[in-house]
Amino acid sequence: MKDVEQVPLQDGFGRQLGDLRLSVTDRCNFRCRYCRPTGIPGLPREEILSFDEIERLARLFVSLGIRKIRVTGGEPLVRRDLPLLLRRLAGLKGQGLQELVLTSNGSLLAPLAGLLRRSGVDRLNLSCDSLRREGFKALTGRDGLDLFLEGLKAAHEAGFRGTKVNCVVIRGLNDHEILDFARFADQQGLAVRFIEFMPLDSGSEWGPERVVPAAEILSRLRESLDLEEIPARNPAETASRFRLPGGGEVGVISSVTAPFCARCNRVRLTADGHLRTCLFALEETDLRGLMRQGVEDSELLESIRRAVLGRERGHRVNEPGYLRPGRDMAGIGG
Repeated sequence: MKDVEQVPLQDGFGRQLGDLRLSVTDRCNFRCRYCRPTGIPGLPREEILSFDEIERLARLFVSLGIRKIRVTGGEPLVRRDLPLLLRRLAGLKGQGLQELVLTSNGSLLAPLAGLLRRSGVDRLNLSCDSLRREGFKALTGRDGLDLFLEGLKAAHEAGFRGTKVNCVVIRGLNDHEILDFARFADQQGLAVRFIEFMPLDSGSEWGPERVVPAAEILSRLRESLDLEEIPARNPAETASRFRLPGGGEVGVISSVTAPFCARCNRVRLTADGHLRTCLFALEETDLRGLMRQGVEDSELLESIRRAVLGRERGHRVNEPGYLRPGRDMAGIGG
């Protein structure tokens, strides 16, 4: 009979979890319109998980069947000595972890790309919502397009392959750049992911009229480009993917208009150690509090299992009476 920690992590609807989004900070050097456009202060330092606490929880999640960890923020690279933590997380590959990914806005990436690669990061997910200088500044609050492009180049030179660039599409702000991003992906040999605008911004700008549906994004692309559909690699894949004529790739993630909740295999850990079983969850499980009370691993494992078992069938964004989570995207972890 398997030890309890070796039984795969499964919710009450039979969905087996394999992907952990692990936030290491809620602080960021950008002020993105769809995330945290206002100057909300970051969490006090004493509330943020230490490296030891992060590694302990990550090890427990891997023992429960998590095979991919994506390190997020805020902006992860503002966390001091992050490569040291990444090296420790990469050590879990000998215990079942298969992939370690880092999500970043790319602005601090250029001088760190080689070190991140040597620390055991397998792949990068970078955020960019405009390829035009003024548009970039309007969306992020910072004149940082050149820094992003420098970071992207440095990542390639450091040996990173399969880099994804995420673009949140907001009607009236950057939806006129959809084709530009597709051509950029083809020229750079990248995968660009167009993500529907979700109601997780602290500025409360979101409204259904600002959402550009994935179907519309694809329709616009097909007007100018030949798209070859790429079969899904696994049932939990969130993006509909298409190969471009030059070998690049685009994908669309329809989080709002056609949710993929039925096949979602993700769980989230906030920077202050709260477990969230859905991006839009209204409830959290305080694992940090348990650790700092001195509980054993067995009790942490039981708390994780209990939280996941109570996971909802799906989010309620499109239902009457939908309530926003108490945290914005930076506070949750992207």
